[in-house]
Amino acid sequence: MEPYRIWQYQTEKHSLVLGKAERAALDDSEILVQNKAIGINPVDWKFIKANPLNWPNGHVPGVDGAGVVVQVGSKVDPSLIGRRVAYHGSLNRHGSFAEYTVLNVERVMTLPESLSFELAAALPCPMLTAWQAFEKIPLTRQREVLVVGFGAVNNLLSQILVRAGYIVDVVSASLSEERAKSLGIRQVYREQSQIDMKYFAIFDAVSGENAAHLVPLLRANGHIVCIQDRIAKPIDPPFTRTISYHEIALGALHNFGDKDDWHTL
Repeated sequence: MEPYRIWQYQTEKHSLVLGKAERAALDDSEILVQNKAIGINPVDWKFIKANPLNWPNGHVPGVDGAGVVVQVGSKVDPSLIGRRVAYHGSLNRHGSFAEYTVLNVERVMTLPESLSFELAAALPCPMLTAWQAFEKIPLTRQREVLVVGFGAVNNLLSQILVRAGYIVDVVSASLSEERAKSLGIRQVYREQSQIDMKYFAIFDAVSGENAAHLVPLLRANGHIVCIQDRIAKPIDPPFTRTISYHEIALGALHNFGDKDDWHTL
């Protein structure tokens, strides 16, 4: 295969420049995907700007993408060649901002023909993050939950919660009443100061500090789920409301999860 185009990182300017790369050899459990569409997530531009992982010059960013499998490793089912897939990749490896991306076969999702590459590439990071957040709490129908913030993750999370039978309220300055009604959301608060009740679970996508301020709004044995950042230590004294604290970090699963963890997700 001829050299293919990539967007490569420049450490001095914290920016990307168009370049070319040679195809690398695949490990036994890897596949090569020809990207048809890529997703752009906040984590992408934040890491391009700050470079917290010390990417070297030439690193290819991008965690989300969708395309077609064109080559497989020796231990991968060859019937995957030609299949449409979407994926969420590791920040530590070359990513989706390229014509081709090498991936672990366990980290990709096959796509139905009815789903466009563009939509598929936009989903993995927010969708899997929303699903991780949802699975943190016990499945108990008709409990009241609060979702704080309404970006891509919480948009999807709210729909999952409604479909699972929860009563969902949202804190958002931008979500319209019409849109909320169409999604099955009971109530929209414009500011957190308007909240006048307690919840079984609260999902916060603002910050760990903001989540800590929300803990008093939980019922006994409630759950606080931090989608952005974490709460460093419990807010309440021991043997009081026994709140459960949860943090979400989808990217960490690449480093600390195994094959079974990814299959479960």
